[in-house]
Amino acid sequence: MNPTHKLPSSLSFPFGLQPVEPGVKKEVAPGVFWIRMPLPFALDHINLWLIEDNIDAREGWTLIDCGIDSAPTRAIWNQVLQNELMGKPILRIIATHMHPDHLGNAHWLSKEFDAPLWMNPTEFYASHCARASNSGFGGTAVAAFMASHGLTPTDWIETIQNRSNTYAEMVPDIPMQFIGIHHRDRIQIGGHVWECIKGHGHSPEHISLYCQDRHVLISGDMLLPKISTNVSVWASEPLSNPVQQFLDSLQLLSGLPERTLVCPSHGIPFQGAEQRIDELTLHHKERLDEVLDACTQSPQSAFDITKVMFKRELDLHQITFAMGEALAHLHWWWHKGSLKRVKGEDHIYRFHA
Repeated sequence: MNPTHKLPSSLSFPFGLQPVEPGVKKEVAPGVFWIRMPLPFALDHINLWLIEDNIDAREGWTLIDCGIDSAPTRAIWNQVLQNELMGKPILRIIATHMHPDHLGNAHWLSKEFDAPLWMNPTEFYASHCARASNSGFGGTAVAAFMASHGLTPTDWIETIQNRSNTYAEMVPDIPMQFIGIHHRDRIQIGGHVWECIKGHGHSPEHISLYCQDRHVLISGDMLLPKISTNVSVWASEPLSNPVQQFLDSLQLLSGLPERTLVCPSHGIPFQGAEQRIDELTLHHKERLDEVLDACTQSPQSAFDITKVMFKRELDLHQITFAMGEALAHLHWWWHKGSLKRVKGEDHIYRFHA
């Protein structure tokens, strides 16, 4: 995920800039509560959301997203179950998408409470595929894909080739049954209607949830206050155009009332969705202009473009995502016909104007 340039911003943070303590819920709208869980990455947290609910005359909670399955997260979850649920069960689990920080604990919580998993079908099947494969981050095919786009040095390629399935480590199991949710579905949660809004570019078919009555958008990873979500080309879909998909998806979130409280998966709840959409659109347009300028001067591989887009030293974990983002921005111009893609004698793809 990339920081956007500092821009004049009208975002407001009605709950301040301090996050909640891990494992302690905070009410951000009537019946809507914010919980934060740790992540073992540079992006060190995820926000989860509990909504007071009543299903089949049972009072309890709808949980949106789960955190990764890890010992620290499980310990905090046990604290939440003991202290924060007011003795009421989790009645259902909604996963915005299939990434480990959103789905990891679904299998455990679903079994613990006999709570069904609600999820977009494309995301559900993609999660099972990721668990059964190298999930796009390791193995021979991924190493070859990275090498074909210029990644060096050789030891990085070897490390990628030998990587284990990190997805399965953070998502050790997934419920085998689910209830499908789709774009424009309307779900009753806590006596209010929440509309499903699809999003592409970050994951196969991400679902955000908007409640007009409560003026709340649970945006997942599609709309974040300080960073742009990761938008990448992966080896499993090597010719995709995710930047276009992401920019198109942002428009599906456009037009919400200014007072709408945006509850993101990372960062602090904020107001000013329209302003943030404008900022993110400008951010990607600036990156696209940088990429086109570089390719106009000389042919560029995706690895070359990582040095244009990212001005800092990157470790191997970061370079994996940086390669995906660089290729995503190259593909935007390539799909428009403004760049040509040529495979050289060294078997590396380069893009030129």
